[in-house]
Amino acid sequence: MGTLNTHSTASLNLAAGFEQKTARIGILGLGYVGLPLVLRFSEVGYKVVGFDIDQAKVDMLARKRSYIDHISAEKIGVAIDNGFEATTDFSRAAEVDALIVCVPTPLNKHREPDLSFVIDTVESIVPHLRPGQVLSLESTTYPGTTEEELLPRVESRGLRVGSDFFLVYSPEREDPGNPNFTTRTIPKVCGGHTPACLQVGLALYGQVIDRVVPVRSTRAAELTKLLENIQRAVNIGLVNEMKMIADKMGIDIFEVVDAAATKPFGFTPYYPGPGLGGHCIPIDPFYLTWKAREYSLNTHFIELAGEINRDMPQWVVGKIADALNERNKPLKGSRVLALGIAYKRDVDDMRESPSVMVMELLRDKGVHIEYSDPNVPVFPKMREHRFDLSSVELTPESLASYDCVVLLTDHSRFSYDLILEHAQLIVDTRGKYRDVREKVVKA
Repeated sequence: MGTLNTHSTASLNLAAGFEQKTARIGILGLGYVGLPLVLRFSEVGYKVVGFDIDQAKVDMLARKRSYIDHISAEKIGVAIDNGFEATTDFSRAAEVDALIVCVPTPLNKHREPDLSFVIDTVESIVPHLRPGQVLSLESTTYPGTTEEELLPRVESRGLRVGSDFFLVYSPEREDPGNPNFTTRTIPKVCGGHTPACLQVGLALYGQVIDRVVPVRSTRAAELTKLLENIQRAVNIGLVNEMKMIADKMGIDIFEVVDAAATKPFGFTPYYPGPGLGGHCIPIDPFYLTWKAREYSLNTHFIELAGEINRDMPQWVVGKIADALNERNKPLKGSRVLALGIAYKRDVDDMRESPSVMVMELLRDKGVHIEYSDPNVPVFPKMREHRFDLSSVELTPESLASYDCVVLLTDHSRFSYDLILEHAQLIVDTRGKYRDVREKVVKA
């Protein structure tokens, strides 16, 4: 990789600024990835400027308030007191020494990569770039994005990448709501466009992350992120397919996975659910399959897993319809309560939530659908989904009023005993009720 003493004065000075914490940090995108990173850099003593296009977020942060359920207002207040500023003024990019891009990379309606957030963000800061800075992309993307999209835009400013300006890719690994891992303790992969870029990237992240893992290129770092999430998507696709087979055979797949997990080697338990959600796992496979076509490659295995996972909401709706039919109730006109609409347990993140897909499918079939989620009091504005609903409080009376409640996200704040006692019918997609009970249908 080379050593620091072989690199430019600019790389040496920048690395020294990170090590001495005199450098200023800029975080672009103050969401589920960017805001924890802000707090971590601020915590160890850096001055941080956060950039976002959403004025409402900037205003809330200025008032020391949080808009993310698992990040406390107290932590925001401490960061503000330590000098953290949030702004919508991207010209202030010239003030900072590191620019870390943490913006969404969704799919478009054709399920192709949508890099508009990344490109718009980079183009908004390009006029303000200067020598002696590092630009790091953390957004999940396909191999080649940093070189193909960021590099030419930086070079358009006349900056020499690798000598007076530095470019790295370091994929985010946030796991919202997981108390066992933090921004600091999750190892961080980092790849640089040149050896000098890598050395600067390692100096940047090495001050705030316990372990930084270098790879030889930005492309290797980009593919690392995809492999991590595709591996999970494929395994979930497998267990979701096994669930459907087990269901036809009258076997409880959760009991089977629990039993298989007792094997002390060669097996990692993955559990089925109503589909895949979140900002990475449902999306990342399509970034790779799209890029693979450039090399005349077809990713059959990955795409098959994606198809299985995308079909899960429809399968769950079929289980609800069958369960109601067995109780002489038609699906159309029935009252159904969706329990949990965030994409995973104990978060308020709605991105790509399969719960929403289940709700939409039920609504389209004439179901009177409502939801209860302690982390999502009002159904939020989403790019593709709309419900004018607020969370229903779970009481004996409210639970009993629905023909069916479907457990989609197993938040720890739900009272599962209360639900079991008062619901007429429970369709359980998360295996929360492991014992066989007449009113519980496994899905």
